[in-house]
Amino acid sequence: MAGSGGGVVSGGRQRGPPLFATEKPGRMAMAAYRVSAATVFAGVLLIWLYRATHLPPGGGDGVRRWAWLGMLAAELWFGFYWVLTLSVRWCPVYRRTFKDRLAQSYSEDELPSVDIFVCTADPTAEPPMLVISTVLSVMAYDYLPEKLNIYLSDDAGSVLTFYALCEASEFAKHWIPFCKKYKVEPRSPAAYFAKVASPPDGCGPKEWFTMKELYKDMTDRVNSVVNSGRIPEVPRCHSKGFSQWNENFTSSDHPSIVQILIDSNKQKAVDIDGNALPTLVYMAREKKPQKQHHFKAGSLNALIRVSSVISNSPIIMNVDCDMYSNNSESIRDALCFFLDEEQGQDIGFVQYPQNFENAVHNDIYGHPINVVNELDHPCLDGWGGMCYYGTGCFHRREALCGRIYSQEYKEDWTRVAGRTEDANELEEMGRSLVTCTYEHNTIWGIEKGVRYGCPLEDVTTGLQIQCRGWRSVYYNPKRKGFLGMTPTSLGQILVLYKRWTEGFLQISLSRYSPFLLGHGKIKLGLQMGYSVCGLWAVNSFPTLYYVTIPSLCFLNGISLFPESHCNVVTVQWSGGMHRGCGSLEGSPHTSWQPSTHSAEYWASESGFNLTVKVTDLQALERYKKGMMEFGSFSAMFVILTTVALLNLACMVLGISRVLLQEGPGGLETLFLQAVLCVLIVVINSPVYEALFLRRDKGSLPASVARVSICFVLPLCILSICK
Repeated sequence: MAGSGGGVVSGGRQRGPPLFATEKPGRMAMAAYRVSAATVFAGVLLIWLYRATHLPPGGGDGVRRWAWLGMLAAELWFGFYWVLTLSVRWCPVYRRTFKDRLAQSYSEDELPSVDIFVCTADPTAEPPMLVISTVLSVMAYDYLPEKLNIYLSDDAGSVLTFYALCEASEFAKHWIPFCKKYKVEPRSPAAYFAKVASPPDGCGPKEWFTMKELYKDMTDRVNSVVNSGRIPEVPRCHSKGFSQWNENFTSSDHPSIVQILIDSNKQKAVDIDGNALPTLVYMAREKKPQKQHHFKAGSLNALIRVSSVISNSPIIMNVDCDMYSNNSESIRDALCFFLDEEQGQDIGFVQYPQNFENAVHNDIYGHPINVVNELDHPCLDGWGGMCYYGTGCFHRREALCGRIYSQEYKEDWTRVAGRTEDANELEEMGRSLVTCTYEHNTIWGIEKGVRYGCPLEDVTTGLQIQCRGWRSVYYNPKRKGFLGMTPTSLGQILVLYKRWTEGFLQISLSRYSPFLLGHGKIKLGLQMGYSVCGLWAVNSFPTLYYVTIPSLCFLNGISLFPESHCNVVTVQWSGGMHRGCGSLEGSPHTSWQPSTHSAEYWASESGFNLTVKVTDLQALERYKKGMMEFGSFSAMFVILTTVALLNLACMVLGISRVLLQEGPGGLETLFLQAVLCVLIVVINSPVYEALFLRRDKGSLPASVARVSICFVLPLCILSICK
């Protein structure tokens, strides 16, 4: 129970100390940041002033005038977007929890039960062993097992995934007591045995190697079944459940399935030490070819309904199947926010950051996740609301199901489903809630549950929750709550970015725009924070202009920048635009991002794309060595290669033209354009390497080069012949 002092709360309980603290950066750090921001802003203003006061006259040189106006428009946008980003980053906050105070204020029996949702959709893209490692990691949380309920949604309805989950339910009887006895971290067996080569303190080598061998045996059995595609005649466990699969069963056409593999209410549901196990439920929604199923959003809503009749926990946590739990204390950390009587009554959800264990320090793809986690998210939290990102998030069930917050609202943390002891009856009730027609003419996906109709349904859902009066909290503990695998190929990265930019842009242009939906309901700073993401896709237009037009003008000897002797303006231009453009991706070090950002938007196609979680070992090795992974033909790669070859041609031909016709002095008026062209060429060195030097599977196909050359040659010929 939290508060700022003594007193009595409902139920006659003495009010305890706060369960979490909100901290701001030191004054000196913020002052230094704001002074730095002011100098950049001065540079941006000088750039705008120069453009406005040096506009080429109309008439003779119309090409230069129009190119100049295009540069002005691009730089106005860059400046505006930088100011918008800066405004959001003005007041970050950081959260700290006090789990010791939680233990003092609540006994184990008084803590709420928690429903955990894990979603998978394709056993090929998301291998069953990956899925059950995540399931096992959340089953082994440091929490009372009778209050833990784990639900796996399998949208493919794969018997292979069900078999793997059955194997996991047996292995859990050994794994969970082992984790709790020796305080194992992380509690994903795949991650643990990959990182730890010797027994933990207090554990004998025999016991440790026995556990490792049990895991290896399970892995071999599951992988053997997955590779063969056939289930053994007499499965080791839960043979009853397999009867629901038949020869007519397909991933896109199958009946609903709900199977309770472990029922914590039954005395037999215990581990090898005799302690209770968490409830474990498998669910596959009914699928019909011509019926809309709403992808992950529909899966989560189905899980909400099924869990309401089996456990009905007041707290719901959902995690992607490739994001295993890396911190066994995550539930207790989240409860410090929800159970704080003074500050937690209006908290709708607690969002943990996404982190990737396979990301290298010098990520060649310039993934901005670290900057986003350490800077942008605390700043959104400072404005009263963190985005919901669809994984690693703890929800208040009432908030997720559409309740509007009011000061009179009091949560009943002891609420559970008024359930029957008959598991068969519960399964039958659950199956009736996940049919194709259940949601017809209801508010599911509109006002209740996860929102439908947008590639980023999770973000829209979080915004709706905040507009109902709930706050959200961002918590980034020292030991990361969840770890996953980042894509290691450029194609997968671009698919991921395409989904983000497309989804955020759709939100910004729809009636769910934060400025429309959130007007008068959430703070202006939070509306601007959503807009920073929502306008991300628009950056592709000025970015593409900036990496092509100045280079073509350089080839033609058309000056678009100050002369090199204008030292003050030149320095401000280089520093101001470097910082300003760097903010587009969250960090000035993400040098590869300008071209990729344009490519993923211009070549985007609407639709839902499942990110592949299978890692090619050779591709992973190339990624660790800093080599980009291309591999197959893609329209996005054509755009990248065209920009790279165009700038290479403009640099070589442009410098040659100046030196041959005007001598070294001719570069004085084109100095900054030459620097920009050279810089783009340097940035695109991985493209040239993949085109001309590499012969591995990750190189660029010759077909990409041929198509790109067809675009570059006419542009260069027209410029030279002019």
